[in-house]
Amino acid sequence: MRLSGARAVVESLKKEKVEVIFGIPGGSTIPLYDALYETSKDSGIRHILARHEQCAAHMADGYARAKGVPGVCTATSGPGATNLITGLAVAYMDSSAVVAITGQVPRQMIGKDAFQEADIVGIATPITKYAIQVNSASAISETIRTAFLLASTNRHGPVVVDIPKDVMYEEVDMDYAENVKIGGYSVRSGEPHPYSIKRALGLMIGSERPLIISGGGVIASKASEELIRLAELMMAPVATTLMGKGSIPENHPLSLGMVGMHGKGEANIAAEEADLIIAVGMRFNDRTIGKMDRFGMNAKIIHIDIDPAEIGKNIRADVPIVADAKKALSTITARLSEMGSKRGESEWTKRIRSLKESFVENYKRENKGMSPGRLMKILRDVIPKSAIVTTGVGQNQMWAALHFEVLEAGTFITSGGLGAMGFGFPASLGAKVACPGRHVFNIDGDGSFIMTEQDLATAVSESIPTVTIVMDNRVLGMVRQWQCMFCEERYSSIDLGKVPDFVKLAEAYGAEGVRAETYSEFEKAVRKGLKTELPLIIDVPISMDEKVLPMVPPGKSLKEVVWFG
Repeated sequence: MRLSGARAVVESLKKEKVEVIFGIPGGSTIPLYDALYETSKDSGIRHILARHEQCAAHMADGYARAKGVPGVCTATSGPGATNLITGLAVAYMDSSAVVAITGQVPRQMIGKDAFQEADIVGIATPITKYAIQVNSASAISETIRTAFLLASTNRHGPVVVDIPKDVMYEEVDMDYAENVKIGGYSVRSGEPHPYSIKRALGLMIGSERPLIISGGGVIASKASEELIRLAELMMAPVATTLMGKGSIPENHPLSLGMVGMHGKGEANIAAEEADLIIAVGMRFNDRTIGKMDRFGMNAKIIHIDIDPAEIGKNIRADVPIVADAKKALSTITARLSEMGSKRGESEWTKRIRSLKESFVENYKRENKGMSPGRLMKILRDVIPKSAIVTTGVGQNQMWAALHFEVLEAGTFITSGGLGAMGFGFPASLGAKVACPGRHVFNIDGDGSFIMTEQDLATAVSESIPTVTIVMDNRVLGMVRQWQCMFCEERYSSIDLGKVPDFVKLAEAYGAEGVRAETYSEFEKAVRKGLKTELPLIIDVPISMDEKVLPMVPPGKSLKEVVWFG
């Protein structure tokens, strides 16, 4: 079948079962959009017009995390492609499968500073799993197949496919490459090595104070059931990273919540006192472990991760296991069951229970105005456990991490590694498109939300009814908190002023907006969000003096916690 390069792209996407593309057309992608138009009746591909390419990337990311398949975004050459960069970096840091297709100037103009030319392959290479420019229409199908394979195997990540405009016009005999060979890359089985399992079992059986730390790899691998099984067999408490939040239901008796800089007190102390730490699908980043040379000083460490590059990168593992989390945990739990090593009550479980009870009142502290912790509890009580929650970045993200209980794996989506403000709202749109039958709520801050609020236009025009809760303190709250705690209250450039009015902003876009100034008004607004057919913004005034506590100051160990400030 003889097709244009652009049509070959569309046919290749159909072969990959792509249902949605998020993007903005431009000069170099006109052939691609023309091909999408020509095939719109039979391709089954829906295009969602974003209002900023960064949002298109975040939408694709939210879609990928919610649906478990690669999300696809497009952008034109030059500024369109460079606008994708923050979104691609978020996906890279959080191991999310995103495929970005960018236009490029014609081949004969590359390297000549042509209009809207940018070396997107060079720019994107450090923050993607793979970035490639297609220089012949005959290579399109194989490149698209390669992109999806790379994005969705081993450790997931974003891929950029850059296509010059003249390549999109070039004609080619279409023959889709079902099987491709990628030099230097193989899809690993994910099976753990038997010797590593044997060593891990020895440490597990001999431990008296085991702790499991669960990361995003558990959710990506859909290994929550196996994780819970291991915890219950060993009577081991489970702390999570930010990305691992929800890998064990947070109302489970063995759940400790998040560990790290803004982690739960009981989780941080457990990490200090454990004699064995079983780290699953996590990378020991600085916000999780505090001062690196003080972490796990009393513990042996078993580290399970699909990516061998993470083993020993930050923390030395006594037993490294390069494997898929689900397969490793399945093997371990099966062996423990065969050995009849299920544990009962111990001094360690009593200690953990005592820690959890001792910190309960600390989390209930309230200052003047609306308490973020109480708001999160109301939200949890009202929305179904299957509802998807996204967050922006800042205090809003950490209040959600601390106080909002996630009860189902994969329902909490946030920018963990890069910490990109503005992520939550477009990610919520992508998640809603992926799962139209589920409720999607975005917990955001005023500073974070206004970075990507223009895509309210996308939400309205594409009928994507998500709910955004704006924690509105009129300042860059996390920066203010640090300036208060570490700069002797020298508040510099953090005042956001009195604009915008978020209710009127929502209405200007054709969405709904409500202001909730009491807890009862907030609950009523959330219930409204469960029924609305329009995007809804809930503006919640918060005191700028509210802080995210507890907090481990930078450079300190997990036991050096600030509770009040």
